[in-house]
Amino acid sequence: MTLAPALPALGDWKDFDGLRALQAERVGATLRHALNSPFYARRLEPGQNLASVGLTRKTDLGDSYPFGMLAVPRERVATYHESSGSTGNPTPAYFTEAEWSDLADRFVRKTVPPGPADTLLVRIPYGLVLAGHMAHWAAMRDGALVVPGDCRSLAVPYARVVRLLRDLPVTLTWSTPSESLLWVAAARAAGYGADAFASLRALYVAGEPMSAARRRRIEEIFGAPVVEEYGCTEVGPLAGDCPHGRMHFWADRVLPEILDPRTGAVAPQGTGQLVITPLFREAMPLVRYNIEDLVELRYEDCPCGWQLPTVRVLGRLGQGYPVGGRRLGQVQVEELVYRLPAAYGVLFWRARAEPDRLVVQLEVPGEGVAEACAQLAESVRTELDVRCEVGAVPPGTLVPAELLARKLDAMKPRKLFGPAEDWDHAVVRA
Repeated sequence: MTLAPALPALGDWKDFDGLRALQAERVGATLRHALNSPFYARRLEPGQNLASVGLTRKTDLGDSYPFGMLAVPRERVATYHESSGSTGNPTPAYFTEAEWSDLADRFVRKTVPPGPADTLLVRIPYGLVLAGHMAHWAAMRDGALVVPGDCRSLAVPYARVVRLLRDLPVTLTWSTPSESLLWVAAARAAGYGADAFASLRALYVAGEPMSAARRRRIEEIFGAPVVEEYGCTEVGPLAGDCPHGRMHFWADRVLPEILDPRTGAVAPQGTGQLVITPLFREAMPLVRYNIEDLVELRYEDCPCGWQLPTVRVLGRLGQGYPVGGRRLGQVQVEELVYRLPAAYGVLFWRARAEPDRLVVQLEVPGEGVAEACAQLAESVRTELDVRCEVGAVPPGTLVPAELLARKLDAMKPRKLFGPAEDWDHAVVRA
C-alpha cells in the first residue's frame, strides 16, 4: 500500500455521500494492507469487511511493542514515536517518509495556516512524542521560520521563551493551553510590558481539555485567536477548527466510529468512545482502533462547507471525582474559574474534590480577592449544585516565581580546573 492516489483535499467531495464514497474506497485498501502486519495477519481474514473486525486496543499496541504492528519493510520506517501517556509496555507509533506528507497536510488545515511570513514557536515536547516534530516539519515545509522551543527542557526555561516571543518576534505558537498562561506569568516576572506578545496572530493549542471560558480568556489576554486541534501520537491530527469555530473531524483521512461502552454497539455517529481506522497509513495500519476518548460526533451541515463531521471531545470515560452525589470533571470547574472577570487577574487555580464539598484555591494577584472567591463559590453552588469553599493564595504559590524567572538552565560537566578552583562541583550551569 502507498499513499497514491493523491491525498484528498478539502473540497474534493461535495457532500457527505461523496465523503462516504471516498471512505469506502480506502477502507478496502486499508484492510488488504493490514494483512502485512504480524498483528493483523493473525486477526484478519482476506476479504473480511470492516464491520466484522474486532476492536484494536491500546494494550494490543503495547503487547506488539516494538514492531509487531509493522506492515512495511523495516528499512522504510522513517521515524519512531511513543505515546506520552503510556502505561505498562510503551505504545509505539511509526511512520514512513511518505506518511509525513499526510501528517503535515492535516496539521496545516487551520483557519490561520503557517506561511513564509511566520515565525512559529514550537512549545510541545519533542522527545518521542509526535506533536512537536510534526509541527516543526509541517511549518518548515510551508515556508515558516521554526523555533524549536521544546517543553519541559532545561535548555528553554520560561524566561527564555518570553524573550523569544518578544524579540524574534513570534507570530504563531504551538503548545498546550496551559503553556500560554505560563508565558503570561513569566512575562510579568521578567518585567515585560503589554507589548511582549504584540506580534502573535494565532495560538495553536492541543493536548488537554479546554473549556470555552479558558479559550476566551487566552484570546483576550493575547489579542489573537486560539486555534484548537485534536489528535494522538499513534495517528497524528484527527480534528481541527473551521473558520466558524466548530471542530471538524478529518474523516477523509481517518474513518471515525462511535462505541457505546455500555452495550458494545458501534455507530457512525453519536456520543461514546472514539474508534478510528486511518485510511492512508503505511508503516502501522490500525483497524478499528479504540483510542478511549469520549466524544460526540455528528454529521451535520456547517457554514464552512467542508462537509466533514463535527466533533466535541468530552474527555475520558470515568474521569472526574464524586462530590456531593455527582461526578465533577476539571473542565466543568475550569469553565467557572475563567468566567471570573479578567480584572481579577486569575491565571492559576487548583481544586480538591472531597466527598461532601469542592475546595478551590485561586492565585489572585491584585485587588478583589474576597470578591473573586465569593463569586466563584456562588457559581459552583449554583451551576454545579455542590458545596464549595474558595480561598486565595499569594501569587507564586501554585506556580513558583523562581520557575518562571529562571535563566540559567542548561547543565553540563566541566572537566579542566585551575589549581585554586573547586573541582568537587563539576556540574555547572551554562
